[in-house]
Amino acid sequence: MNTSVKTIGDEASNQPQQGLDGLGSTRAQTGAGLQQLAYNISTLIHRGMDALHEGENQLRKKSKYARQATTEQILREPIKFMLIAAAAGASLMGLLALFRR
Repeated sequence: MNTSVKTIGDEASNQPQQGLDGLGSTRAQTGAGLQQLAYNISTLIHRGMDALHEGENQLRKKSKYARQATTEQILREPIKFMLIAAAAGASLMGLLALFRR
């Protein structure tokens, strides 16, 4: 009977240590998980920035192409584009006159 009381006492004294060991293990796993999460977030940010820069470059190329194509058309047919610009201006002035009333 004395042996069983001693065994129960030993087990009870070991439980806080086991709890602390489990807490340390949990803390280490949580720290590792947080480090992995931070790494994943950093990777996603870099991918997003790369995609943004790539989109910006494509937009610049398309804009440059459109500008060059428009300039070439205007140089080939200046009268046509002058008439288009005059018609657009007259249309805007007509709308402005309607809204002033």
